[in-house]
Amino acid sequence: MARLTPITGKDQVPAKDQAVVDAIVQSRGAIHGPFTMFLHCPELAGRVAHLGAFVRFEGALDMRVRVLAAMTVARELDAVYVWGAQTSGARRLGVPEATITAIREKHSRGIPPEDAQIVEFTRQLMRRHRVDDASVKALRARFGDEGFIQLTGTIGYYSMLAMTVNACELEAAPGAEVLEP
Repeated sequence: MARLTPITGKDQVPAKDQAVVDAIVQSRGAIHGPFTMFLHCPELAGRVAHLGAFVRFEGALDMRVRVLAAMTVARELDAVYVWGAQTSGARRLGVPEATITAIREKHSRGIPPEDAQIVEFTRQLMRRHRVDDASVKALRARFGDEGFIQLTGTIGYYSMLAMTVNACELEAAPGAEVLEP
């Protein structure tokens, strides 16, 4: 049970903030997940939604790269809502079950090398708060400087979502894969 009452409609926020709700609904189709919590602070919700639109829909990174980073963040932070949301997307993108299992079980066996590069970079950043020079060099060669920063920003964005859903104890959406911490 979420610690805060989920905000799912604009009638739950002050009139001055209802445009934020409209913008979130327009970009995402509905208010769900972390945004049901973020809307307790509408200004933050609007800014996070703007960042999320870039990270999720507008950035140049391949969707597979984004979902691998997001799943790894979710697992590293035991964020059940984010995990459930990302695993279904990973399967739609053709991410092998062996990769999803490896991320869930916190190992790298069976992950294709290009995917492992994303998972290991994300783990380094999440666990050590730093990354080694070889990983940075490889990712800059693969994505360029802009892509490297987009990947790092994606990890930061999903970390913020994960921390919010964890602080608010937001459970996985109905029908989503459940992550056991």
